[in-house]
Formats: sequence, C-alpha cells, structure tokens
Amino acid sequence: MFEMEEIDEEEFLSLRLAVVTEHGKRKRNRKENPNDRSDSCESYEKGKQIFDLLQMREQMLKLDQKKTDVEDGSKGLHLIHLLLISATSVNENKINIAIKNLCELYQNVCLTGDSVQRVAAYFADGLVAKLLTRKSPFFDMITKNPTPDEEFSAFIALYKVSPFFQFAHFTANQAILEAFEKEEGFNNRALHVIDFDVSYGFQWPSLMQSLSENATSTNRVSLRITGFGRNLEELQETESRLVSFAKSYRNLVFEFRGLLWGSKMVKFKKRKNETVAVNLVFHLNSLNSFSKISETLRFVYALSPSIVVLVEQEGSRNANKFLPRFMESLHYFAAIFDSLDDCLPLDSAERLSIEKNYLGREIKSVINYDKDNENVPRFEKMETWKDRMESHGFLGLKLSSKSVMQAKLLLKIRSHCSVKSGGGFRVFERDDGKFICLGWQERFLITASSWCCNV
Repeated sequence: MFEMEEIDEEEFLSLRLAVVTEHGKRKRNRKENPNDRSDSCESYEKGKQIFDLLQMREQMLKLDQKKTDVEDGSKGLHLIHLLLISATSVNENKINIAIKNLCELYQNVCLTGDSVQRVAAYFADGLVAKLLTRKSPFFDMITKNPTPDEEFSAFIALYKVSPFFQFAHFTANQAILEAFEKEEGFNNRALHVIDFDVSYGFQWPSLMQSLSENATSTNRVSLRITGFGRNLEELQETESRLVSFAKSYRNLVFEFRGLLWGSKMVKFKKRKNETVAVNLVFHLNSLNSFSKISETLRFVYALSPSIVVLVEQEGSRNANKFLPRFMESLHYFAAIFDSLDDCLPLDSAERLSIEKNYLGREIKSVINYDKDNENVPRFEKMETWKDRMESHGFLGLKLSSKSVMQAKLLLKIRSHCSVKSGGGFRVFERDDGKFICLGWQERFLITASSWCCNV
C-alpha cells in the first residue's frame, strides 16, 4: 500500500536536476568555464545523496511493521530535534546536513509506531519534497494526493472516532438552532442556512433532527441550505445524501441548493421573515489572501444574517515564513496524532487511512506552501479571527451554557472508545464565554464562536 516505485540508475542520473538550489543559483556562461566540471560533480554528488535518501525512505515504508516499540520520551525528543535541524538546513539550503538528518529520521520512524514516529515520518516526507523541484517525478510521488474515494473514507473514519469534527458541527448547530428558536415568533418557522463550505454535508443531519423534535405534521419546519462546494459531482452527492436523510422527517420541509466556489456573489432572495444563518466552519482558513477573507466577510455582512458561526483550527502559521510555520504545524499535528492514539489502536487500518489520506496530505501541503496554491489553509489564532470579525462589523455573542454542556457530553460519550485511560480531550471556555475550544491536553485544536451584525 505504501511501497515506493523502484528507482533505477537512469532515474538516479536525473535526480541532480531535482535538487533545490533556489538560494544559490549560478548563471551559466555560454563559454566553457573551468568550474563547470566541479559544479557538475557537486550536482552529481547531491543527486546521489538524494537517491540514497529516497532509498532509505523506501526501506522505511517496506519495514513499517517492524518498528512498533513503546513510546519513549527521550527518543521522541531526539526525533523532534532531528526534524528541526532538517527544517533549518532545508531553509538555509544546507543540503548535505538536511539529507544526513533526514536519513537518520527515516531509520527511526514508521507509519505504525507511536505518535511521534508517525508524525515525524510525514514531516520528513514534506521536507524531502521541499528539497526537490516541483518538476521532479519524485516530488509528485511523495506529495501524491489521495483519490476522492480515499479522502472520503479517511474523513468518515476521522468523523466517527474523534470528536474533532463533531465538536465543530454540534457547537455550530446549537448556536444556529438557538438563533432560530429566538425568532420563532415571527420567522414563519423557516430557516435558511448559507454554508460556505458544505463539503460532504455531514454537519446538517443533526440540525435536521433537532429541528424536527420541535415540529409536528401540522406545524412543520422549513429548512433550506445553500451550500458552496469544490465541484459539481461532490455537490450532487451531498444533495442526494441530505435529501435522503431529510425524508425520514415528515415534519421537515427540506430544500438544497448547491453552488460552486467562486459563484458566491450570486444574489440571495430572502423569504419573508425567515431566519438566515451563515456557516463559516473551516472556510476562512481556505482563503489564501487577506483580500479574499475581507471580500467574503463584507459579502456575509451584506446578507444581514441573524447569526454567523465561525469555527477554525487554532494556530499561527505564517504563510510567508517557513520555520515558524513548520514549528507551529509540528506542535499542532503532534497533538492531533497523539489524540488518535486515544481513539484507535496502533494496528488500526482506519488510523493509517486517516493519517495518510487526510492529515499527511495536509502536513505536506503546509510545508510545501506555494503562495499561488489556494488549497493551502492559513491558520490563525482566535484573537486574529476576532479582530477580523470585529473590523468587518460583527459583534461576538456569548455561547450558551447548553453549548458548553453539549460539548462536554460529546467528549464523555466518546470516552468509551478511548484506548488510554482517562483521555486527553478537553473543552475550554475563553473570552468570557464567547469562544469554546476543543483541546488535546493543554493544546487548543479548534475554536467555535458566533456573531451577529453590529448595527
């Protein structure tokens, strides 16, 4: 499943073209230069080192069932130390030092080891990809994206075993439900949710269930969802999934409208007195420029929604500075990988799928950030999102005690699948109750908040 294609000698000769030399490119003269031969030898030697490194990676992947020793704190610190040296060397274009440390990393990590070994393996892959040019076939091999089916399966697995996405969706839905109930006297029992990243639509079945609990066959609730998605096929599948689920609630009138990203400036016709809720769950971080974020928030404000729910991953990963982004990402994903040990055993095929086809892909894309790549998320701390929301005319709302209780109950229910005793997921209230965070140990993972237009 993880085997790398065999590298032959012809491919080895082309490796010297794949070594990054962005920090020290030399302009070649058309005339013969005495240094050309030494430059060629140096390039050849670097190519050979990269070849050896890729061979070491191949051995790691083939022997990944072998290294499953119990987690050792000192060993874990050594792996992190090797990663930081490698990242610094890559950033400073010290190829020899980077390759030496990455080789040692591949000798001591595997995809079925403890959480530090596993996360280090994916970060090592990201750094190796950064050593290569994007034109190199080995770059594509290392950064290869999963198929849509593989990504979907990994997402489902993560959704089932970890409270990560469920916390985000349930907390957002509770805020939307309370905004709807607050206006129930004059909203004609109609709710319109505008979801800026509907994805697979997994957020909405629980909201349908909650709405139907307070409805009858003679006093039905109307729910329409306008969802933005990546492609037409995914939107059609999401619509089919949600329509099918809604049919189980006869007291619920459901309508779905799918729109492709980029068509968000379409005019929305607000139905008489309906409650309008805007869902910004894991969306703003997908916009790779401040101007796009501002454009989106101005558009949202113009809709005059009753509520805006915002959920984002916690972290300050500066898109323009490699080392701070690398270190912040390492801390964040180390916590995520550690949390998976609380949910699934080491030999779990589901865990392997989650890390390879979901988390691993995100790690590699963050390390190999390209300012022109819109698929690389930009993560910010809660304080930054707060400033942005307030500067665009939004007022933060205090989340209800029911939202907090629901989040804590979710973790309690999820504790039955814990492998370790006790578990490490926690709920934190911040900024006088205006923000609720899901954390692992003391590390904030995601933060939920709700907003209204400050008129």
